[in-house]
Amino acid sequence: MTAVSDQVGVTGIGQIAFTVADLPRAVAFYRDVLGLRFLFDAPPSMAFFECGGTRLMLTPPERDGAAAGQQFNSILYYTVPDIAAAARALGDRGVSFEQPPHVVARLAAADLWMAFLRDPDGHMLAIMSEVARA
Repeated sequence: MTAVSDQVGVTGIGQIAFTVADLPRAVAFYRDVLGLRFLFDAPPSMAFFECGGTRLMLTPPERDGAAAGQQFNSILYYTVPDIAAAARALGDRGVSFEQPPHVVARLAAADLWMAFLRDPDGHMLAIMSEVARA
């Protein structure tokens, strides 16, 4: 049995990311065709939607020459109540982070923190937490 202080605390999938070839066209589709509620844009080129309690992020591929829909274009984002504690617990289990916990967006009442890692097959995963500002 794992002690409570050693638990990561995953509570659900908080966000899914899709790479898209044309961001304005994709925004129009998800907003106007599917009817998802647009949440916000974030630099340099990301758009976010609400989908039944899970956030959907649309963004062009990050690598030059990469095309939308290619291998590993989706990322599962797991919500955790305390990103620092979760990162420590994962690190204690041998996880190496591609990007350690950091602020990715400043929302109205909180800062959105994320940390990125890979599963054994190379799939990108993230832990995320919205941390209220004092």
